[in-house]
Amino acid sequence: MNTLLPRVAYFPDSFHEVNGVAHTSRNFESFARRRNLPFLCVRGGDRAQAITEEGSVWTLELPRGFLSFALEKDLRYDPAFLRHIPLIGEVLERFKPDLIHITGPSEVGMLGAGLAHHLGLPLAASWHTNVHEYLARRSKWFLRLLPKRQSAATGQKIEDLTMAAAARFYSVAQVLFAPNPELCTMLRHATGLPCHLMPRGVDAELFDPVKRKREPGDRDHLLGFVGRLSVEKNVALLAWVQQQLEQAGHHSFRFLIVGHGSELEWLRQRMPRAEFTGVLKGEALSTAYANMDLFVFPSHTDTFGNVVLEALASGVPAIVTPDGGPKTIVRDGETGRIVPDEQFAAAVSGILANPAKHAEMRPAAREYALTASWDAVFEGVYAGYETVLPQQEQAVG
Repeated sequence: MNTLLPRVAYFPDSFHEVNGVAHTSRNFESFARRRNLPFLCVRGGDRAQAITEEGSVWTLELPRGFLSFALEKDLRYDPAFLRHIPLIGEVLERFKPDLIHITGPSEVGMLGAGLAHHLGLPLAASWHTNVHEYLARRSKWFLRLLPKRQSAATGQKIEDLTMAAAARFYSVAQVLFAPNPELCTMLRHATGLPCHLMPRGVDAELFDPVKRKREPGDRDHLLGFVGRLSVEKNVALLAWVQQQLEQAGHHSFRFLIVGHGSELEWLRQRMPRAEFTGVLKGEALSTAYANMDLFVFPSHTDTFGNVVLEALASGVPAIVTPDGGPKTIVRDGETGRIVPDEQFAAAVSGILANPAKHAEMRPAAREYALTASWDAVFEGVYAGYETVLPQQEQAVG
């Protein structure tokens, strides 16, 4: 890495939660620690207010109050977060950032954007969540009450208006980052701002095929899913895939579903043979991946698909949709399949019915994942910072 060494104040939407933003943010902070970079992470949380200064990396954790409400099972929004401005201002004055980086229109992100404007600092913003698609899918309960034609038009209007609002928010930045080329193109068009790729990396030591621990007598094919069990993840398709496979005469398979969310009970009722583990982390998660034979990920809204990359690193081919970021990770026919919803069951049976092809896909999946490192991701982010910062003398060698 041969780039400038700016002092970065990072305001992530989430950090401790189980989602892509939090996962990326934790790895970003770890990267700063490994490289001894001046980095301040300002984040919300359920813990007591805490300021830590460990070497070059500072953290400021601020509690969400009693007015906060749940957006997800483990993610909350605090409309009174502005009360923390005096303390954040004091810490920023001591840290003296050259740039502020936000990850989205949360209360933390809006506060970071406002402070960047107030202090006259360059603002970087990274796109992590397709909020326009999420809101449209979460409105389906309401849209189903409308006539079919009006429902489709209203759903599209919700998506368009949400996208316009998000683009307006991101337009206050000077430089943007997005996890895949399609989103970068969309953001450039919507905001007129430069956008750089900010994909995701994977810990290939944690996620490794050697973690596989299946019983010798277990002959079932294990189909896996890891992620939030919510409407926008299209998890209902998992139950449909099971039904289609059973109707086609396939019975030597079962699902392993890792995660939590609002659709958990719905899935439990329709998939009685599936194992639902809840959220797993660390070695338990890596073993779960390695035990899978295929990763089935039906989401249309993921901007990247960290879990898909983790599955590939574990030597597990993935089946994904042609929409969103996961299709940029999977090589169709080599490390998995890229197919529309109605072809998921056929893609599963096609791979499992061809053991030789499946055996070729497993090491190919691992080989691809080995090319994706977090260090390379964040080196690219710092290169993007250079475009909006004045030249500095100190550099990272």
